[in-house]
Amino acid sequence: MARPPVVILCGGRGTRLQEHTQEIPKPLVEIGPMPIVWHVIQLYAVQGFRRFLLATGYKGELIERFVATHEWPAGVDVECVDTGLETQTGGRIKALESKLAGEERFCATYADGVADIDLRALLAFHSDHGSLATMTVVRPELQFGVTELEQDGRVTGFREKPRSNHWINGGFFCFGAPVLDYLQPDSVLEREPLERLAADGELRAHRHEGFWECMDTYKDAVALNDMWSSGEAPWRLWGSGGGAAGPVEGDRLADPPQSALTGEGEAVGIPG
Repeated sequence: MARPPVVILCGGRGTRLQEHTQEIPKPLVEIGPMPIVWHVIQLYAVQGFRRFLLATGYKGELIERFVATHEWPAGVDVECVDTGLETQTGGRIKALESKLAGEERFCATYADGVADIDLRALLAFHSDHGSLATMTVVRPELQFGVTELEQDGRVTGFREKPRSNHWINGGFFCFGAPVLDYLQPDSVLEREPLERLAADGELRAHRHEGFWECMDTYKDAVALNDMWSSGEAPWRLWGSGGGAAGPVEGDRLADPPQSALTGEGEAVGIPG
């Protein structure tokens, strides 16, 4: 099955990581020696995806500099497109409409989320159900431990950070080309466009039960860096990391030996 292009939303300000994103955009905050957007590209590329469109905005010139100076493997094409400083998520995808011309479908995701997701299974699910849109849903770990109680208040036990009972948007979308007609330049993807698709019966959920994490706060960044430095990064589907999908022969992107950016716009490593 041919792999569609991948849109990566890279334009936000990352305000909850403000101590780092005043100098660089959130997609360039490092996990280990490389920016998180590299990890996102990596987990797609190792599963056969080759064309990436990075929808930039805030400090997009730094992302473009990283893309231009990083040596990508043969066949992997990464293009940055300035989609505006204040543009919302749906508007950023809409701004890429001309770049997606002629494509029957495309994938989209965020630049701050990693998972051990089997993307080939996602594509197969999308093809099988026949609707226009597929959204990967996940059940994140709760921030706090849970106290288990009886009706009379008796404590029967504790559970440390269990998974939520509710499914949330985990990114990793697959869209048919007509989804672009649901978008406007000011659209927030997660609101009216997805709500309309759902109302029209054109949105399906792909359940991902494995690892998923979004780098939303400094605490998240520290946790992801700790996983990487320990050699137990579940999203590392390449090299020795294994994972749900496993590496594809000939698709591996090499791990870099040192920090990706130097000088002006230096990427920010998170201490363990």
